[in-house]
Amino acid sequence: MPAPTWTVGGITVHRIEETELPPETGPWLLPGATPDVVAASPWLRPDFARPDHRLRLASHTFAVRAGDRRILVDTGIGNGKDRANPAWHHLNTDYLARLEDAGFPPESVDLVVLTHLHTDHVGWNTRYHDGAWVPTFPHARYLVAHDEWAYWSAAELDPARLQMFRDSVHPVRDHGLLDPVAVSAAGTGIAPGVTLVPAPGHTPGQIAVRLSDAGQSALITGDCVHHPVQLSRPDLASCVDIDPVAAVATRRDLLASLAGTDTLVLGSHFPPPTAGLVRADGSGYRLVPVPAA
Repeated sequence: MPAPTWTVGGITVHRIEETELPPETGPWLLPGATPDVVAASPWLRPDFARPDHRLRLASHTFAVRAGDRRILVDTGIGNGKDRANPAWHHLNTDYLARLEDAGFPPESVDLVVLTHLHTDHVGWNTRYHDGAWVPTFPHARYLVAHDEWAYWSAAELDPARLQMFRDSVHPVRDHGLLDPVAVSAAGTGIAPGVTLVPAPGHTPGQIAVRLSDAGQSALITGDCVHHPVQLSRPDLASCVDIDPVAAVATRRDLLASLAGTDTLVLGSHFPPPTAGLVRADGSGYRLVPVPAA
């Protein structure tokens, strides 16, 4: 099946499926999104919530063609990796085949944008080859916000996170492909129509990715919004937010800036239809889906 695709002027965005996340993910990730909270926003069903009011979540990445640049935003969980989360442990998906079918063979990727350095966003940075983890995208620059890299470089890592850095981040650095980028408050351009914008809170240096061309715009969220339920309840924090107060402030500011506009929102963990427009809804917001072409 062809990858779901949206256009933003002359920019093309493909959703590259990795895997649907199990039902247990929602109560763990967003403990405040109880069945009663989810039921209070009936627009979440059936796409974003199950009949029992548990959240639907997915792992996918976005492959962006902007001019002559092929850009991959985040790299998912990855295959064959030792992970503490059973749903991520030694995953075996056809992700790379789907990416290639969308016109992005690994050797063709110019830039890999890492919205933040969490396990489910860096996994396909590397693949196992000849007894070692090597960069999957050998000709790409792997971009991460300088603040993000500085934070994790100084942090004391628990064993699970240290394992992730060893198999998915350090090999990229050791091959000279990791490129920390200073991201300004107004955003930092990396390619025509592609801008990195700060979205701190979930992690200190998390970024979102703004796309703009020919009067059209889109935003790839990273994890400043994990799930559409956070549109109706921006105060819902994730259990893995490093700074929950900052995360909520970032989300409120972002949603207020998007509400009522034609900016397409592409959620980094939103299940299909994955994209939509933010509209005011009572004291919060809702997502009006925009199906892929």
